[in-house]
Amino acid sequence: MKTKTVTFADIASYTGFSKTTISRYFNNPDSLTLENQQKIADALVALDYKENKVGRILASGKTEFVGIIIPNLYLHYYSEMLNQILATYEKYKYKFLVFAGNDKANVERAYIKELLAYNIEGLITLSGTIPSQELASYNIPVVGIEREDQYISSVNTDNYMGGVQAASLLRKSDCDILIHVNSDLPDTIPASGRIRGFVDTCKENSLPYELILTHLGNTFEENKERISGLVDQLESKYPGRKKGVFMPNDTHANVLLNILFQKYGKLPETYQIIGFDDSPISREAVIPMSTVGQQISVIANEAMNILSAQMAERKKRRPEPLKEPVHKIIPPILIRRETTV
Repeated sequence: MKTKTVTFADIASYTGFSKTTISRYFNNPDSLTLENQQKIADALVALDYKENKVGRILASGKTEFVGIIIPNLYLHYYSEMLNQILATYEKYKYKFLVFAGNDKANVERAYIKELLAYNIEGLITLSGTIPSQELASYNIPVVGIEREDQYISSVNTDNYMGGVQAASLLRKSDCDILIHVNSDLPDTIPASGRIRGFVDTCKENSLPYELILTHLGNTFEENKERISGLVDQLESKYPGRKKGVFMPNDTHANVLLNILFQKYGKLPETYQIIGFDDSPISREAVIPMSTVGQQISVIANEAMNILSAQMAERKKRRPEPLKEPVHKIIPPILIRRETTV
């Protein structure tokens, strides 16, 4: 026998409240007293009410959808961050619509237009393609992760400390030359702090170092070709010297490690390697890699905490607009494995 669907009219009849009051319970509970909220909650249990999500969305316009824009799924950091954000559903009960922008501004704007058409309540973006001032103009809560964030809230790792930790570990490994490979990043990008932390530590300790600022590509094929060229360059410039190489992320560190293994059958004693992120590839590599760990699960949860607070505020009868963006900094954790002494 088909179970009868419990309607707002049934709940109103059971509680003695109007259907309007029942609707307010679902769509704007703060407009009711705690006592009345509890009466309705008890009625839902007694009547074995099963919520109609589609009906609720149509009635309230609140979808419980959050948009996510990531640059790509190739870098292991982005895929692991996405995994951790999706895992917050159990705590925050928001569903996610995900797009990969591939660093194309026109594509990302089209994605955002699509997300807004679905009435997303908030947006998390790891892509730095669209300026934060433009993102702030969309009139929804936005949280950025590891991107320019002047006009939006953000959660970032303490990248400067990460650079310090990497250089300090290579120093303790008795390297003859310390090398950091990264893109040429503007100061507005949080990851630029890794460069400054590395360079400052080398200068303060009078350590010989080289900074190689270059784009390593967006695909495995590009990475392999350019990092192979980098290995040739380092071996020509520093033959027989112990080279401590701080790569920009674990994905690129793993490519470097594989190239050396293919060439020598092992990690030569003349190389020490440290990555950045503590993404799964750092543990799954041919030998586990040392890395400056971003606390990815902490960052994901903090981003959703900030976003959910802002989304909840907008649902109040008298919401208080955010006076200025919220910025959270999460400390990195140095993880020593088998690619450093």
